[in-house]
Amino acid sequence: MPPLEVSFIIINWNTRQLLQDCLNSVMERSQGHTVEIIVVDNASSDGSAEMVREQFPQVRLIANPVNVGFARANNQGAQIARGRYLLLLNTDAFLKPNALEKLLELARREPKLGLVGARLLNPDGSFQASHTRFPNLAREFFTLSGLGRLLWGRFYPSYGPEVERGPRVIDYVEGACLLIRRDVYAQVNGLDEGYFMYSEEVDLCYAMRRAGWQVWYHPEACVTHLGGASSLNRKPQREADLYVSRVRFFRKYYGWLAAALLKWMIYFFTSLKIITHAGLRWVSGGKLGRQVVSLSYLISRFSHT
Repeated sequence: MPPLEVSFIIINWNTRQLLQDCLNSVMERSQGHTVEIIVVDNASSDGSAEMVREQFPQVRLIANPVNVGFARANNQGAQIARGRYLLLLNTDAFLKPNALEKLLELARREPKLGLVGARLLNPDGSFQASHTRFPNLAREFFTLSGLGRLLWGRFYPSYGPEVERGPRVIDYVEGACLLIRRDVYAQVNGLDEGYFMYSEEVDLCYAMRRAGWQVWYHPEACVTHLGGASSLNRKPQREADLYVSRVRFFRKYYGWLAAALLKWMIYFFTSLKIITHAGLRWVSGGKLGRQVVSLSYLISRFSHT
């Protein structure tokens, strides 16, 4: 029996139907390859684990009694994986034809490649932000202030569909679909479990670069990603979790001063948004709601970091 080429690792939390669709898609797109599929279920209450046992008996299932978070769940899957490559795939990400082949071809060809990410598409086929540069204080300022949108092409020159010009080495890729050498994943100790959600892939790419490995992006390997289309409608708690994770990244790699400055910027611009919305709501007679919840949750989360 030939050695396993790819171990798919799919993390699930209460997305039963998406998981079912994702598994069917993986079965179809991985034909002709020696693969295994590992599902790590984070204590779902919607029957996800039971569905996997009944409908996909060939899938290796880890059913956690509690939600251990995205990073730890992926590390659990990697610990039992047997493939040469790991493919971390979200339940709302679906490989397009030949995507797996293109990722594998590049990984085999480039000896210093540690990780390669796919090009993400919205359900309507439009471009979805798939990669960018590592965060720094200047970039965070432009993002939090909203000025980044005005300077999209100038300040974010590698962050748009007009620059999709073939596989290349980049800083980091979004984590909906990542093909990773299993030995390299082990070398950098996998995903940092200090992140419960968000920024894990940024940290992983940064750790790989520091260890001497390259992070690649393959725009010809396409994946439909449902989650990206609704990312602007995140719940306030998720937005706060994103900020907390980003501060953790800054503290880990850039030091406490950079992390403190980022935290101050987050507080300032979040408060500024509330003041602005308060004026608009007062004029229109509406309620604040979301902005107040976001700031209060943010203060609560930061107090425990």
